Amino acid sequence: MLSHEALFWRRLAHWGASKGPGWFVRYSPPVIGWAAAALVPSARHAVHRNLLRIRGPVSSARDTADILATFANYASCLAEALSNDAEAVPHEPEATIVRREYARAAIGKKRGLVLVTAHTAGWDVLGPLIARDYAMPMLIVMAKERDEGARELQDSKRKRSDVGIVHVGDPLASLSLLRHLKNGGIVALQLDRAARGMRMRKVPLLGEQGEVPEGPLRLAQVSGAPILPVFCARTGFRRYTIEVFEPVSLARQANDAELDRAATALAAAMTTFLRSHPTQWFHFH
Repeated sequence: MLSHEALFWRRLAHWGASKGPGWFVRYSPPVIGWAAAALVPSARHAVHRNLLRIRGPVSSARDTADILATFANYASCLAEALSNDAEAVPHEPEATIVRREYARAAIGKKRGLVLVTAHTAGWDVLGPLIARDYAMPMLIVMAKERDEGARELQDSKRKRSDVGIVHVGDPLASLSLLRHLKNGGIVALQLDRAARGMRMRKVPLLGEQGEVPEGPLRLAQVSGAPILPVFCARTGFRRYTIEVFEPVSLARQANDAELDRAATALAAAMTTFLRSHPTQWFHFH
């Protein structure tokens, strides 16, 4: 979405999520999401393209239903993230973690953790839940949003969840991330977001050639921390399923072929998740 559109919808969601009664927070976001689908054609077309990549062509009725479901999921997740400090709703989301043993194995190495995810439903809840369950502080690495107001609004909510924010472009960011990993923390990055100028690796993704950022691979290579692919799906009001995939490790001396294999494994995990949850990917660009 355009930056002014993003700020408008985010402020609207924040107002309703923080000021509205519990029934409004629960039931109004899908309607707001449907309105956004109608009023922001660029985002609607992007969602349609993504759905075609994930699940192929379907009937017009199915296309319409899936597009509306994607926007409804997005609006619901945004409202729930922005209502964490509201009195009208329970503060702690419920989550079911699938294949938790992969998380235990990666954390058991005691080298910190590079967590990779995508902008899917509920990705904002991953940090607080995992940091709480495993007592590991988390830093989320994000590109700066073009609209300063939208960025400040969303970042303020994440920081209230005891999750730190590092924005791509800070010349000292790499040092702070490596120090955080060395101290046993989690660094979380998104596979489907890339800042301008970021190095990428070509991978098979959703049945065609795609790209993933090289940053998580290099962080793991230098720090010795395993990479854990983790994706989240919304299953109901403040209820989520977190799917954990097999961790990936890289030696400090890893060559290009090994880096490519690691990148391909991460892209395969993302493909598997998205094909199971096609209306939960919020990739509007």
